[in-house]
Amino acid sequence: MSRGGFRGEDMPAEADMYRCVHCGLCLSACPTYSETSLETESPRGRIALMKAVNEGRVGINSLVVSHWDQCLQCRACEAVCPSGVPYGRIMEMTRAQVLSQGQQSARLRWISRLFLRAALPNPKRLRLGAHFIRAYQRIGLQSLVRKSRILRLLPGPLSHLEAQIPTFDGPFFGPSKTIYPATSPKKLTVGLLSGCVMPLMQGSTMAATVRVLTRNGCDVVVPMGQGCCGALNLHSGDLKMARRMARINIDVFLAAGVDLIVTSSAGCGSNMKEYQDLLADDPGYAEPARRFAELTQDVTEVLVDLPFDPPKAPLNRKVTYQDPCHLVHAQRISSQPRAILNAIPGLELVEMEESSKCCGGAGIYSAAQPELSAKILGTKMGHIAATGASQVITANPGCMVQIEQGLRQMGTPARVLHVVDILDEAYREEQPPGRS
Repeated sequence: MSRGGFRGEDMPAEADMYRCVHCGLCLSACPTYSETSLETESPRGRIALMKAVNEGRVGINSLVVSHWDQCLQCRACEAVCPSGVPYGRIMEMTRAQVLSQGQQSARLRWISRLFLRAALPNPKRLRLGAHFIRAYQRIGLQSLVRKSRILRLLPGPLSHLEAQIPTFDGPFFGPSKTIYPATSPKKLTVGLLSGCVMPLMQGSTMAATVRVLTRNGCDVVVPMGQGCCGALNLHSGDLKMARRMARINIDVFLAAGVDLIVTSSAGCGSNMKEYQDLLADDPGYAEPARRFAELTQDVTEVLVDLPFDPPKAPLNRKVTYQDPCHLVHAQRISSQPRAILNAIPGLELVEMEESSKCCGGAGIYSAAQPELSAKILGTKMGHIAATGASQVITANPGCMVQIEQGLRQMGTPARVLHVVDILDEAYREEQPPGRS
């Protein structure tokens, strides 16, 4: 099967591509266009290249691919598109074509080989790697390596990956046979996605998620056998691996018999809510994928719908909120995190300019496109600094890592927290001294 320069399975659908009428309303929403002012780095410019390939006017070559690679897949364009162009789906299929035709960039091939295919699908290997990184940091070897010239001798992707390693200084989290019981009258039994990287980088946030849910009437299970949701593989065009990961999670969570499937990661939630699209042509999984997607909710959705119990203790500080792209644009969730923050006594929420524009993290983007990622992060950090907030609140692990890196570079004492972290802190402040 072929169509112009596209061939084989998983081609972008013409019905999706040709919805775009090139009106240009997406330009101001696109972070890469905002930074470069280049038409080829805009959604409509990238779609024009897809159409050219589809019509046989150009082939899939390194120059064409370079423009697709610079896309963050933040999906801000979808939120403003009057024609309803499903840009995220088009880009996923286009990158699948790039991968199947052997046109991935050398940098992305490195990242795929070392991380997306070797680590993410293998929870035990990923956890072992996290233990090594934590030891590497704790014994001072990372500091020594960074002061030396060793990193300059490594291939570009490896040196950039090392530079962006977050600090692994907290407890790890993971699936368990434990049932965490509700500590108030029970309303739901929920299955929590542990996932891949978040329980290792932000294990304390995962634990806070459990405490917040049990406080608000949920029995929480973290089913054994689950794994990565597959979002990063999907976004890089590796649909085969993404589908394999999705099937594993569908089997595990549907067998758990939970009322809802909950995630604290905006990127994971967005992907999981679209499993029915990913597995639409799989006769054995199309219907289970639809049921799984219907059960999936972001933790902020769940809390507001319950509704959650407002904290009684004040947290007297100024904060600002960063909208994760895949929460605000893909899932269209914006009011719920703010409702939680506004319910905390003493908390002053100062809105930043362009809160819903990408921070430049975008999964593996900061490693695959370090220069443009840094420019986008710089713009975001300027908006954060202008708020004067002492804490930046968000709802996605990748955003947390990216903004933490920006704060370190600025030398500011401001901290980054997940929405559930600060809600959990407010709840814990209610407890009498000497109790935890």
